[in-house]
Amino acid sequence: MPARTAPARVPALASRAFSLPDDVRRRLKDLERDSLTEKECVKEKLNLLHEFLRTEIKNQLCDLETKLHKEELSEEGYLAKVKSLLNKDLSLENGAHAFSREANGCLENGSQTSGEDCRVVMAEKGKPPKPVSRLYTPRRSKSDGETKSEVSSSPRITRKTTRQTTITSHFPRGPAKRKPEEEPEKVKSDDSVDEEKDQEEKRRRVTSRERVAGLLPAEEPGRVRPGTHMEEEGRDDKEEKRLRSQTKEPTPKHKAKEEPDRDVRPGGAQAEMNEGEDKDEKRHRSQPKDLASKRRPEEKEPERVKPQVSDEKDEDEKEEKRRRTTYRELTEKKMTRTKIAVVSKTNPPKCTECLQYLDDPELRYEQHPPDAVEEIQILTNERLSIFDANESGFESYEDLPQHKLTCFSVYCKRGHLCPIDTGLIEKDVELLFSGSAKPIYEDDPSPEGGINGKNFGPINEWWIAGFDGGEKALLGFSTSFAEYILMDPSPEYAPLFSVMQEKIYISKIVVEFLQSNPDSTYEDLINKIETTVPPCMLNLNRFTEDSLLRHAQFVVEQVESYDRAGDSDEQPIFLSPCMRDLIKLAGVTLGKRRAERRQTIRQPAKEKDKGPTKATTTKLVYQIFDTFFAEQIEKDDKEDKENAFKRRRCGVCEICQQPECGKCKACKDMVKFGGSGRSKQACQKRRCPNMAMKEADDDEEVDDNIPEMPSPKKMHQGKKKKQNKNRISWVGDAVKTDGKKSYYKKVCIDSETLEVGDCVSVIPDDSSKPLYLARVTALWEDSSNGQMFHAHWFCAGTDTVLGATSDPLELFLVDECEDMQLSYIHSKVQVIYKAPSENWAMEGGVDPEALMSEDDGKTYFYQLWYDQDYARFESPPKTQPTEDNKYKFCASCARLAEMRQKEIPRVVEQLQDLEGRVLYSLATKNGVQYRVGDGVYLPPEAFTFNIKLSSPVKRPRKEPVDEALYPEHYRKYSDYIKGSNLDAPEPYRIGRIKEIFCSKKSNGRPNETDIKIRVNKFYRPENTHKSTPASYHADINLLYWSDEEAVVDFKAVQGRCTVEYGEDLPQCLQDFSAGGPDRFYFLEAYNAKSKSFEDPPNHARSTGNKGKGKGKGKNRTKSQTCEPSELETEIKLPKLRTLDVFSGCGGLSEGFHQAGISETLWAIEMWDPAAQAFRLNNPGSTVFTEDCNVLLKLVMAGEVTNSRGQKLPQKGDVEMLCGGPPCQGFSGMNRFNSRTYSKFKNSLVVSFLSYCDYYRPRYFLLENVRNFVSFKRSMVLKLTLRCLVRMGYQCTFGVLQAGQYGVAQTRRRAIILAAAPGEPLPLFPEPLHVFAPRACQLSVVVDDKKFVSNITRLSSGPFRTITVRDTMSDLPEIRNGASALEISYNGEPQSWFQRQLRGSQYQPILRDHICKDMSALVAARMRHIPLAPGSDWRDLPNIEVRLSDGTLARKLRYNYHDKKNGCSSSGALRGVCSCVEGKPCEPAARQFNTLIPWCLPHTGNRHNHWAGLYGRLEWDGFFSTTVTNPEPMGKQGRVLHPEQHRVVSVRECARSQGFPDTYRLFGNILDKHRQVGNAVPPPLAKAIGLEIKRCMLAKARESASGHIKVMFGGFLDGLVVKNLPASAGDTDSIPDPGRSHMLQSN
Repeated sequence: MPARTAPARVPALASRAFSLPDDVRRRLKDLERDSLTEKECVKEKLNLLHEFLRTEIKNQLCDLETKLHKEELSEEGYLAKVKSLLNKDLSLENGAHAFSREANGCLENGSQTSGEDCRVVMAEKGKPPKPVSRLYTPRRSKSDGETKSEVSSSPRITRKTTRQTTITSHFPRGPAKRKPEEEPEKVKSDDSVDEEKDQEEKRRRVTSRERVAGLLPAEEPGRVRPGTHMEEEGRDDKEEKRLRSQTKEPTPKHKAKEEPDRDVRPGGAQAEMNEGEDKDEKRHRSQPKDLASKRRPEEKEPERVKPQVSDEKDEDEKEEKRRRTTYRELTEKKMTRTKIAVVSKTNPPKCTECLQYLDDPELRYEQHPPDAVEEIQILTNERLSIFDANESGFESYEDLPQHKLTCFSVYCKRGHLCPIDTGLIEKDVELLFSGSAKPIYEDDPSPEGGINGKNFGPINEWWIAGFDGGEKALLGFSTSFAEYILMDPSPEYAPLFSVMQEKIYISKIVVEFLQSNPDSTYEDLINKIETTVPPCMLNLNRFTEDSLLRHAQFVVEQVESYDRAGDSDEQPIFLSPCMRDLIKLAGVTLGKRRAERRQTIRQPAKEKDKGPTKATTTKLVYQIFDTFFAEQIEKDDKEDKENAFKRRRCGVCEICQQPECGKCKACKDMVKFGGSGRSKQACQKRRCPNMAMKEADDDEEVDDNIPEMPSPKKMHQGKKKKQNKNRISWVGDAVKTDGKKSYYKKVCIDSETLEVGDCVSVIPDDSSKPLYLARVTALWEDSSNGQMFHAHWFCAGTDTVLGATSDPLELFLVDECEDMQLSYIHSKVQVIYKAPSENWAMEGGVDPEALMSEDDGKTYFYQLWYDQDYARFESPPKTQPTEDNKYKFCASCARLAEMRQKEIPRVVEQLQDLEGRVLYSLATKNGVQYRVGDGVYLPPEAFTFNIKLSSPVKRPRKEPVDEALYPEHYRKYSDYIKGSNLDAPEPYRIGRIKEIFCSKKSNGRPNETDIKIRVNKFYRPENTHKSTPASYHADINLLYWSDEEAVVDFKAVQGRCTVEYGEDLPQCLQDFSAGGPDRFYFLEAYNAKSKSFEDPPNHARSTGNKGKGKGKGKNRTKSQTCEPSELETEIKLPKLRTLDVFSGCGGLSEGFHQAGISETLWAIEMWDPAAQAFRLNNPGSTVFTEDCNVLLKLVMAGEVTNSRGQKLPQKGDVEMLCGGPPCQGFSGMNRFNSRTYSKFKNSLVVSFLSYCDYYRPRYFLLENVRNFVSFKRSMVLKLTLRCLVRMGYQCTFGVLQAGQYGVAQTRRRAIILAAAPGEPLPLFPEPLHVFAPRACQLSVVVDDKKFVSNITRLSSGPFRTITVRDTMSDLPEIRNGASALEISYNGEPQSWFQRQLRGSQYQPILRDHICKDMSALVAARMRHIPLAPGSDWRDLPNIEVRLSDGTLARKLRYNYHDKKNGCSSSGALRGVCSCVEGKPCEPAARQFNTLIPWCLPHTGNRHNHWAGLYGRLEWDGFFSTTVTNPEPMGKQGRVLHPEQHRVVSVRECARSQGFPDTYRLFGNILDKHRQVGNAVPPPLAKAIGLEIKRCMLAKARESASGHIKVMFGGFLDGLVVKNLPASAGDTDSIPDPGRSHMLQSN
């Protein structure tokens, strides 16, 4: 029943019957005359008479309404029963109603039923009242001589001491008891109270008259029954009249409707009288009941008010007529209303106390237990005492007494049942409760034996006392008089209390999960929540993501509380990836300063971080880390301490604004607290969580747009230095005179002799820089420049990507040189070449020898050559001078000259001299030969086709939407759609060279600098009139011959490819296509004029015509230098024995197997489901399900087998080592400090490097997330490369996009490649497919320098992009939660990609086409996401929906003005929380179980509108990065099927990664999703594997011939250093000369 304020006491009435107020009776008669329907009439009567109905009738009406909503009752039956109840409870004809109830111990007429128990003290006339004790007084202040009932505390002050609701203390310890601080307050005098109440009454009268058409006041719960909807006009009329009638002084007729207020109000009328003005100001000024109740019961008061009554009556009638006229006018002008008018209509009424919506059908009212008495009566009951009458223990008991409470309900002063955890208590809202009190030792939760009580409170604080064995949280309330441990709620309160238990239990799950999984992702946390079975007392079938988001604020506060108990140097677990995502998604407010706890309660002790597990490392790896960090950590820690106070402060949150505690370590060190002031740390209680969040997020953001900084030249060549002839003198005669230059072999500088080949230090132009180091490669003198030398520069380690991690004595060869004056030479130095030892591969794991014995300042060493553009460390080139140029040979000059020569396009083998042009049979560019008849790649703009294609597919123009139905659609203002291929470039144009020619100059000689080629155009399927759909079913390498020709510049050629007529091939098309890259075929010719497909002409079928006329197809000569079959017979490559560490389910190994380069004999994977999956797919492998550190320790100790008897690989066994070590443990902060270094030092990255050092494999590959290269300011990358360089490996790094290698997914991955000395270092593979440019930002910035990989195909590629349609259009339809592990395909593969993944062998069974079973609410959301491309949560309609579990999803309410986004076109509000108005978040504003998730519009303004969440994949687009757990509100939210109402299945995710359908997965559905999401896409691994294979072939040929031969007619003459072009020809055929950088004269 609605709780109302008790009215003032008045003289007793002779009779309890009364008549309805005149205005109510008048309005009832008007209703009979109005032309209203029966339904409208009943509604109006309910609204008018609600105040005068008995509790039982109200409850019956509520039940009827529930039955109507559940369709258990027809509307006619409902109306009939309502009328019957109204007639039964009220004599509507007579307007009389009899009451016979009591409220708060007083009869309705105001007389007290029990003066003994009532604690109201009347003030005598002329005397100030004595201080009184009120049941709702929050605190007691005890002193000698005072009785326990005397209290003097303020509600406002005591709320400040509300206890923190923390559960984290119960993880390491048991329950603890809490004490509130008691703070006294002065009691206001009666005079001041009288004055305040008079002023308040005047204010209210004025306000009630001024109120015009608007909303039903939020403070009147009785005016709107739950579930009823009123017409605006009727609501305004009734509200205005009721306000006027209730503002008058209550007469016997009027009082009866206010009497029920006493039912739930403690203390009677006098208690109200003593309340201060503070409370009055919180209520709405037009609140009539408060006005009545606050009046002092003096006889003069009615006389003071009576004259006002008659005056107001006439005013009322006039006002009502005016309002009705105004309302009709407004209705007629509805279309022209201002936005504000519309907005005002949409605001629903709220209770001013508990802020609940009054039209909420789930709003419930308090019903007191039978025979309920007040709290003070209960506390004096003997049954609750734990002391005998003779004992004196109670007198000395300092704490509040504790009791159990069962069958309880919590409600506000209006009688609405309220949750206790929405911040109401903290805001000084008085919450009362009722229930059955029991002794503290009682364990029976039934009400039997208890004492029924009502109006306990108000609640001063609530707290969590622990868990009853692990599931049920034990909660307690504190009032001013006692503490109550809660047992079972009342049936009415049970739904609200179960939500409270749910949030506490979820918090427990989260904290426990983060304790053991601090690096988990948001999807991992959702997985944990969804797979945890709720305890039976919650009456829930399952926890869902909505459960977590609903309680996110509370959960995060618990995690913060847990962190506060930790040490100052520990990384807070609220900075873990999953918590950061939760905080962003749910819009959690960090840094909320909670009220202080009782002083006796100790902070929960956070479980001590045991530190990282000890990594097994080799001594070489350990030494590198310790040597570097010993100096670096101290320096960084010092910087961190100096900047900590400034850097880690947002200044806005409550934590920042509170004062220092004066007690923590940081405060004790402050000067103001008597400390030294050295640490410069902020108070531990003022650690700003917002800044910590920002720093953690900044560390994960990667800026790809830092401009490239050119490599600075060492010296300015034109700058001359004044020569000192006395310093420098030539030794011996000139060895050669070349023009003006006289070359010498030796020179004496400052009595030190230098000769060609010596190394020197060179004085820089800037004296602040260190000396440069160079090798002298020539000495000469000429007349213009004087005495000169040629410097071939060395690069210091600090100038490489290694930066400060490098060895200060290590230098690197680079291709930089210049001419210098001898006067710049400072002195002679020694630079020693440290070649790898002959037994290098077996030296792993032993104590490393010092590369330099001591640092004398003049001795350095080098091992490797360094490419400054691509950050490649390689073995030094073995170029040797000839006898003729020994005196001036510079390896850098030779290599640079050769590179420039290769870049220049040239023509050779002239064929015919025609008029105006000369024909040739061969042209070369970048070391690649192009002959007439060869296929070539050309950029898309090289030529157009003779058919006009329809313009590229564009999004249809956005149609206006109904913003009332789709209130979030306005957020979709950007045309960009994640996962769209609209901006993907076209693949290369392909042509066949018909002529190579040069035009003639005016002198008749050919202009060989301007080479042209004439090509026949090939059409791709999408280039024909059939357009894009034609490519869906065709092979990706299918072309159509065309007689159309185009002349293009030879410089535009991007590479060479093979195009064959399909019927002339000796093998099947599938074998031909799989035989190597860059292979295409055609079967038909295309005629653009007739739009028809024809048989190709004879000259098209022959590739051997070479421009000499028609050839016969079967007798053609081969345009390719060599066929793969010939090479296979020539060189058989043995497969590399491979160890896959952190193998997962085996994506990396699968790709290497497809490339044919490796045989994975061993794999290490700790997670058992993934290890089982690896075994299923690699039955010949030994899979270790153990910690890799344990295994390495065993091997290093000489063990041959592990504890399970599995044979361990020994030194020399492993030829290739690959893996992707997890690195979340140190990715949370922006730089290393002493603690995060410790984590890194013991991380799996370090263990993986130790594996490499011990086994010394021929090839090493480390795969990781793209941000691996950016972690800790790239320090992780630098240290990884530093270790590899120290071991002697050649190495490089880069970022690859998996979508460019044949999967429909954007997935950028960092790759580190290393090759042993003597092995060619592989290049990164050139992209095979075009892909969305936004996803192809692959450069890496390290120390403000941009590095790129060797990839040259930056704007196009050989093949079109792979789409979602290519990936999964053939899979059968399934529903949400499909769980059949094996089903039939129900059809043939539809695309080339599907044919590849299904394989050539017939496979009738489709495995793992299963998808997650989403909750009823999530399923409803998915069902309402449109099928249009780019659809996501912003397209959800705002409607009520009946869910599959029978519950009802509500509409989302928009009650706040969004300053940023304004109002909708109809004037509707757009904000769902007060934060959009610039205010703090309002906990009561949270909404749940809505079709549009409340959290997304709440935080959308600061998170790019959460674009993509609940997003559908687009058939012609691509997947977001495949994650380990597809969640519609996860990091990658685009996980809905393009057409079906479900998330993507396991098989669809596996296909998005490029796994064949035959690939087996293991475990439950979430295990399988995780296996797929963590894997390396096999097509990406295959592309890398083919590059390794290319290197192995090159070395095999070198070994076979003894030296690099000039093979295949000069094809390999020379070496290329930079500008490495796309691969040409077959992988298995010849090493591409354009990629032979790796072969450089080894």
